[in-house]
Parts: sequence; C-alpha cells; structure tokens
Amino acid sequence: MKRNDYISWDEYFMGVALLSAQRSKDPNTQVGACIVDSKKRIVGVGYNGFPKGCSDEDLPWDRSGSFLDTKYAYVCHAELNAILNKINEDLDGCIIYVALFPCNECAKLIIQSGIKEVVYLSDKYKDTDSHKASQKMLEMSGIKLRKFISDKKIEMRF
Repeated sequence: MKRNDYISWDEYFMGVALLSAQRSKDPNTQVGACIVDSKKRIVGVGYNGFPKGCSDEDLPWDRSGSFLDTKYAYVCHAELNAILNKINEDLDGCIIYVALFPCNECAKLIIQSGIKEVVYLSDKYKDTDSHKASQKMLEMSGIKLRKFISDKKIEMRF
C-alpha cells in the first residue's frame, strides 16, 4: 500500500524554490524561484544575489541610504536568475514558483519569457506601487496568479 502523507506537486516545487532561497547571502530577504514545464519537470531555478563576478563582500547589502550604497542597485532577483538558468530554450506555458510576489521588473521578464502562471508564497509588499504595477502587467498579459497555500511543515537536516 502506498503512503498517503507525500507532498503535492505544488508543495514540491515551492519547496525547491524555498530551498534555493537558502543560497542567498542577503541578510534580510531570501527569495527563491523554480520554473516548471507542462510535464512537471524543473527547467530553471534561481535565488536573489549579486551578478556573478561581483563580490558579496565588496557590494552593499544595506536597504537604506543613497541608491548606490544599497543592495537595490546590484541584486539580481530570483526570477531573473531562474529564467537565465533555464535548461529549455522555450519557457512558453511554464509555471514559476516564487517565495515572494514578483516585482514590476521581474513581471516584465516573466511576461516576455512566455511563463503563463505565477505561484507565490508571500505578497507582503502588496501595497507598494511596484506590486501594483506588477499585478497589472501580469493580469493584462493573461498570466494566472495563484497564492500558494499549504499547512504542511517540512523539516530538513543534513
């Protein structure tokens, strides 16, 4: 008899996104993304961090101050990295699982890449202009938005 307490596909893919987020060196916000094709195969994974070749020690992680003295001038978001890390030529029709609702810049990338659904865990910035612009563009483009809901707790130890 098969076991009944296995995780769903959504839980699995969001789990991969959350595990990927653990690679982020950002002291405040760790975001991961996982792109899945129509055959339920993972075709891209990413997390937020500085571009390759840019030292995590030499660039700022601060959230306030002048623009060039904050992380915002330098950080690549998880969605961007997942799209760039894709193993398929074509992301048309794929689903992206993200820990945090995409910002307006990531929304543009998602739309242009052909991804058709965004499954997100948190929308803690829903009152910001960036979130509102993102939601507007994603909805205008016919991209399905779905908040991830689960009561499962998964613990990992190495």
